[in-house]
Amino acid sequence: MNKIILAGGTGFLGNVIIDFFPKNDYEFIILTRQPNKIKLESNCKAVYWDGKTVGDWSKTLEGAKAIINLAGKSVNCRYTEINKQQILTSRIDATNAIGNAILACKNPPEIWMNAASATIYRYSETVDMDESVTDYNDDYSVSVCLAWEKCFNQFKTLSTRKIALRISLVMDKNEGVFPRLKKLVQFGLGGKQGNGKQMVSWIYTEDFCRAIDFFIQNKNSNGAYNLCSPFPISNELMMKTIRDKMKFPFGLPAYEWQLKIGAILIGTETELILKSRRVVPTRLLTGGFKFKFEKFDEAISKMLS
Repeated sequence: MNKIILAGGTGFLGNVIIDFFPKNDYEFIILTRQPNKIKLESNCKAVYWDGKTVGDWSKTLEGAKAIINLAGKSVNCRYTEINKQQILTSRIDATNAIGNAILACKNPPEIWMNAASATIYRYSETVDMDESVTDYNDDYSVSVCLAWEKCFNQFKTLSTRKIALRISLVMDKNEGVFPRLKKLVQFGLGGKQGNGKQMVSWIYTEDFCRAIDFFIQNKNSNGAYNLCSPFPISNELMMKTIRDKMKFPFGLPAYEWQLKIGAILIGTETELILKSRRVVPTRLLTGGFKFKFEKFDEAISKMLS
């Protein structure tokens, strides 16, 4: 039985990873602050950790096939000084704890995958951003991404391969952003957001999970990888594609000033919608990974079927 450790694995991405891998071949140990409050699949076990210190949970790493760290405060909040500090420290603390635990293992995990973000790249509407790009902007979100990866990269785990997962927008039928976009369309509000020119980098959940499996199986994979489709799409075309697939002929647009007011009311930031992320998965493609859902309309058709 292959053992996979999921840190911060009680959320959306942790759930889809658990559902993807065959129950007869994989067991999951979920590191969580509330092990008694989560519903577990038959091949799952919850173990307490505080997300910042090395404790008894570190024993679960011995002999593991992989550890996947998804821990960190959600960025879907207002960027107050308190929230900004918690966003950063929750990521750094969890990464430090896992790195130190791996270094203390007698039989360490084969691979350590640490969540990162495609937000690390600068705003771009026309130029593809892949893993070779290093001219990062100096803003809050990018500074978090850089500090997060710097912390991850400081650990020299000679027996454990390391992958930084620069995750883009993960599209799923039941969770994440797509159900919200679908509701906007249903209410006649599915037009472009802002000027609609901002690019959206995305990946369908099945390809996201297949990439995780690819890293586990491909012993040569290491370093930073963009987890996104090869074909980013503009916000305007994304919303039109959803409308067309749902057979809604029109959708009212949301202008930037409206988004700013709405973001305050629901406690989030417009950057999550308005920043143009034209990110492409060069290293995945050159490594031999084959996407099942390259085009956005293919993923939408699957989610609406």
